[in-house]
Amino acid sequence: MIELGVRQKLYIDHKTDFGVYLSECPDRNRENNCVLLPKKQVPSGARIGDQIEVFIYRDSKDREIATTNMPKLQLGELAVLEVAQVNKIGGFMDWGLEKDLLLPYSEQTVKVQKGEKYLVGLYIDKSDRLCATMKIYDFLRTDSPYNDDDIVCGTVYGKNPEYGVFVAVDNKYNAMIQNKEIIKNLKIGDEVHARVLCVREDGKLNLSLREKAYLQMDVDSMKIMKKLKNNNGFLPYHDKSAPEDIRNEFGMSKNEFKRALGRLYKNKEIEITNSGIRINPSQK
Repeated sequence: MIELGVRQKLYIDHKTDFGVYLSECPDRNRENNCVLLPKKQVPSGARIGDQIEVFIYRDSKDREIATTNMPKLQLGELAVLEVAQVNKIGGFMDWGLEKDLLLPYSEQTVKVQKGEKYLVGLYIDKSDRLCATMKIYDFLRTDSPYNDDDIVCGTVYGKNPEYGVFVAVDNKYNAMIQNKEIIKNLKIGDEVHARVLCVREDGKLNLSLREKAYLQMDVDSMKIMKKLKNNNGFLPYHDKSAPEDIRNEFGMSKNEFKRALGRLYKNKEIEITNSGIRINPSQK
């Protein structure tokens, strides 16, 4: 069976002036279901009966056609693709073939922009056309090879204000960063590097953008000192400042802020006053 949307090896059944027709059976037969491989795609010296690896999609006239060019994804796979153009029916993604891949508005989780890149899956719609989708939850796997504290890379594919950010690790494994583990603003399509907090019983990964606590304290302390130095040695924040103000200014929780302040104060790098914090004059 010749399959739409996947790589497969087919046989040259017969030739025409505009290319060759391919079938799944090496024997020429009137019953063979054939698909055209255009002349410019036919390998030099190819003969009837030869086997060729091709990808099957639909051309601009909605006809099934073969190509020896391999796209960046096939059915069941995910890939980060760039938006080549946007019109009234959706976005069109550059996936490595002559005809761009449609991402319908109904399959977008955010309104896509030309030139931006997004993680998408490939599916066949009700009209038997290949389309892209940003609704990729069912494409993701839960059998990752990762363990606690491994550093991973992934793409943000969803957000929930109540829970956090959803990430496709290696663009294939299901993961989440809870709100309390997020230290910067993330948007759909962003690439992130994170630490595995734990592997859940269902195989999904819980991630953090933070280092381990003892390492994160060093990072947070350096961040505070850098901000102090960039603000003439003073900042109007202390251990009684509102948690939301601390997160907006420093990208850390109030507890993390207080731990970092404690370390800086213990090391005599800062002074804490009723109006804020300042670099200890002896450190200047």
